[in-house]
Amino acid sequence: MSEIAEGGSTRHPMTGNEMSYYAEGGIERHTYDVIVVGAGGAGLRAAIAAHEAGANTLVVCKSLLGKAHTVMAEGGIAAALGNRWPEDNWEVHFRDTMRGGKMLNHWRMAQLHAQEAPERVMELEDWGALFDRTDDGLISQRDFGGHRYARLAHVGDRTGLEMIRTLQQRAVQIGIDVAMECTVTEILKDGERVSGVFGYWRETGRFVVFEAPAVILATGGIGKAFKVTSNSWEYTGDGHALALRSGASLINMEFVQFHPTGMVWPPSVKGLLVTESVRGDGGILKNSEGKRFMFDYIPDFFKAETADTEEEADRWYDDKKNNRRPPELLPRDEVARAINSEIKAGRGTPHGGIYLDIASRRTPDFIRKRLPSMYHQFKELADVDITQEPMEIGPTCHYVMGGVEVDPDTQETAVTGLYAVGECSGGMHGSNRLGGNSLGDLLVFGKLAGEAASSYVQGLPERPPVADEQVREGQWSAVAPFASEGGENPYSIQSDLQQAMNDLVGIIRTAPELEEALSAIEALKARVGTMSVEGHRQYNPGWHLSLDLRNMLLVSESIAKAALARKESRGGHTRDDFPKTDHDVWGKKNLVVTLDEAGTGVVLKEQPLPEMPDELKKYFEES
Repeated sequence: MSEIAEGGSTRHPMTGNEMSYYAEGGIERHTYDVIVVGAGGAGLRAAIAAHEAGANTLVVCKSLLGKAHTVMAEGGIAAALGNRWPEDNWEVHFRDTMRGGKMLNHWRMAQLHAQEAPERVMELEDWGALFDRTDDGLISQRDFGGHRYARLAHVGDRTGLEMIRTLQQRAVQIGIDVAMECTVTEILKDGERVSGVFGYWRETGRFVVFEAPAVILATGGIGKAFKVTSNSWEYTGDGHALALRSGASLINMEFVQFHPTGMVWPPSVKGLLVTESVRGDGGILKNSEGKRFMFDYIPDFFKAETADTEEEADRWYDDKKNNRRPPELLPRDEVARAINSEIKAGRGTPHGGIYLDIASRRTPDFIRKRLPSMYHQFKELADVDITQEPMEIGPTCHYVMGGVEVDPDTQETAVTGLYAVGECSGGMHGSNRLGGNSLGDLLVFGKLAGEAASSYVQGLPERPPVADEQVREGQWSAVAPFASEGGENPYSIQSDLQQAMNDLVGIIRTAPELEEALSAIEALKARVGTMSVEGHRQYNPGWHLSLDLRNMLLVSESIAKAALARKESRGGHTRDDFPKTDHDVWGKKNLVVTLDEAGTGVVLKEQPLPEMPDELKKYFEES
């Protein structure tokens, strides 16, 4: 396993910084103060904050810099700037976020997010982000589901791309090192403290150790455990599983958001996300009978804020003075369930979806200007012209509300020196995330995590050492799939996992199906133990998947076990056998998952919700 026999240095390909390394036992090693695992919005913002606070910082990413899944976030960044509605403020945003999460959110995270998001957006603009403007020259803000006011700062339907471009340029400008196409497989610890990470270069298969007292996980979501997903290939639950294996806990894992509008036809774009901006800019949902059905699914909770008739909804798009939103802009869980009900009732499209129509309601020029990415990608990839015809859409696995349990103010986990931000952390969104809150989440908590990690490192009297035994264990664990001959192909195991999660732990759940899913996951664990990988470590995607599968199985078990335990329907979790929301029992507690003693599965416990202060409770007294 020896790759590098001596110490030395090399130049970083983008920043030009000299990166020193030394070799011990044939493993390449580098030393930093803070390691950020993931180069999406959360990871880059955390790295920038850590660097600016004085920490020698490295970003490690599975893909290339600038290719993170954040680029697929299209709608905008939710922030109460008040540019379109002067009445908007952080208190209303906080209330919307808590209500959208059905009050299971950690109140402190929702509060910090609502208070700090406007400043983070303005900061992006200072760094060069080019937002769309109002007629007065202010940052434009659009409407999105679940938000009382139009508050999403946007760049057409390419907001995530502009955000990544801006953060990436900032990171390179200030000289942050980036290790690209590198996968982290283990968190290294000295006792109860983080000491670094172990991983490998995807191109060569060579192992590498990055020593650091602080590690920030910013690895994104878990969507590749499902068959139909809007997520990119990197989303295999790496951060969730790394945190579990290092001793941290996961919270709210039963809550998986199925975005209401993913393409179901043609096959070339199946699962691809259709941004909520299409509905925010006037798109409506119709069933196969041509009926605009969302008026039949307005929950009592939202009746006072939602239009009752087509005339009222259409007038809202024109003048927005009454601010009674169209029902297409209800929170995502409500819209997804309504679509699912129409399909199950036999009123779906020929390919198992429903119709999303903006073509009959907006001019082609308007659509091409406001939704350029949507227009071009579907025209080029599927020969679907959204200015001329409706889209066939249906729910697609999009986001996981659950993640690593963290301290709201620092994002530190139960493991000293380990932090988690973005989609791989939990608590901020409760049982359901409002559209646009994800990008604000990345910026607000990325900054807090970077500053906290830097402060922790600077306060250490000495750095925790990396144990050679842990490095050797990391090596042997990584190469284990090569040791088995004649075993199963990892791709067949992933396919079976995705099918099981799609069929049994999808948008509508029942106890028998969840129990069947857990049995299937146990069988898949046994198959993973005997799977084999052929060839060598260079350019070997089968080997990469074999390591990802361990993470996907842990995360899938966490989701299914928590979903079975929560005997109610709430947010992104719908139980057909428990269709009502039980505020008295299940509205007062979270479910927390930790690794079992054997280290091969998870155990579940209940945990009371953190008590909200009285000064914040007043925002819900009239609701």
